[in-house]
Amino acid sequence: MLKDKNILLGVTGSISAYKIVNLASALVKLHANVDVILTKNGERFITPVTFETLTKNRCLTDTFDRGDVSEIKHIALAERADVILIAPASADIIGKMAHGIADDMLSTTVLAAGCPVLVAPAMNVNMFRHPAVQENLAVLEKRGITVIPPESGILACGAVGEGKLPSEQTLLDFILRETAHKKDLSGKKVLVTAGPTQESLDPVRFITNHSTGKMGYAVARQAMLRGAEVTLVSGPVNISPPPFVKVVQVKSAEDMFQAVSVCCEEQDYFVMAAAVADYTPAEIKSEKIKKSSDESDLSLQLKRTKDILKWLGEHKKDGQLICGFSMETENIMENSKAKLQKKNADMIAANSLREKGSGFDTETNHITLIKKDGVIDLPMLSKEEAADRLLDVLSEIK
Repeated sequence: MLKDKNILLGVTGSISAYKIVNLASALVKLHANVDVILTKNGERFITPVTFETLTKNRCLTDTFDRGDVSEIKHIALAERADVILIAPASADIIGKMAHGIADDMLSTTVLAAGCPVLVAPAMNVNMFRHPAVQENLAVLEKRGITVIPPESGILACGAVGEGKLPSEQTLLDFILRETAHKKDLSGKKVLVTAGPTQESLDPVRFITNHSTGKMGYAVARQAMLRGAEVTLVSGPVNISPPPFVKVVQVKSAEDMFQAVSVCCEEQDYFVMAAAVADYTPAEIKSEKIKKSSDESDLSLQLKRTKDILKWLGEHKKDGQLICGFSMETENIMENSKAKLQKKNADMIAANSLREKGSGFDTETNHITLIKKDGVIDLPMLSKEEAADRLLDVLSEIK
């Protein structure tokens, strides 16, 4: 994911510096080139050898290091970096950055950088809340530097409050948002529906389907990485929500319809990956269900839910693009082409529930993208790769 990307980590004096060891390891596993600058106080908590073993690059601590005289190291690092993350960021380095002080390897390199810079403060809660620190952070944010908010909890000093360095995964998510993908969807608003819906028969039973939401969540994540402002309307699933995405949790098909209809006018793209339960109970009493043991009798008491995709097609604004999903067991192409026309969609992503590795609860998918002017059959791909290809094709539709 991060092949050919250069990530520069700046580590200052904090007990939480150990988390950056795990972060560096995760970045290397994603095929990034990782350089680390360790301040003198940072060396009190962790050694350069640790980072050098993981990254296979020399960990720098001295502005006047003479290990490689072929380049001015702090300038070369600043020019090569795709993103710089300073974590943990002490009050000292935050103050230096805010006031343009460059008196060590890290502050000098950051001052020469033109790439995105991320700062993750980590310190005692009273230090973090001090007006001087807050004013310095405000200065950095005004200059376009991203400040990653610290977490709250019990700190190393025993105090309770904000000041904890966020988890390695959170720091990694911020780096991925900056570097993992070209920002070709920047300025676009994308609404994705994902997962199943549930239609209650009574306080105990409900109608649903086997959707896990994995495909829709992959689309939402990839759209976010490509710079889009993403809203994810999700039925009940067992998946962690993608970072930097607005998630609207819903339960029934009516809930999903209301959530989609509220914000439909401001969206550029719709990707309807949810597998909505097709039926909802009609006006029936729970006592009648309890007494009925005849399934055919019960089915007569159901009515179809609202067709969200069809409603979007009927209310589509100029410039909006709609992609629906079609999950079939037979006559895939015929049924999907009919759906494209009937729903007034711009594209249908069709796949078969009978094909191994495709459909519900898999890590891969084989989808066929059906447009009004042609068909694109994708190979079996990971959900994320399939989501990227889907977004590629959808964004090219005029």
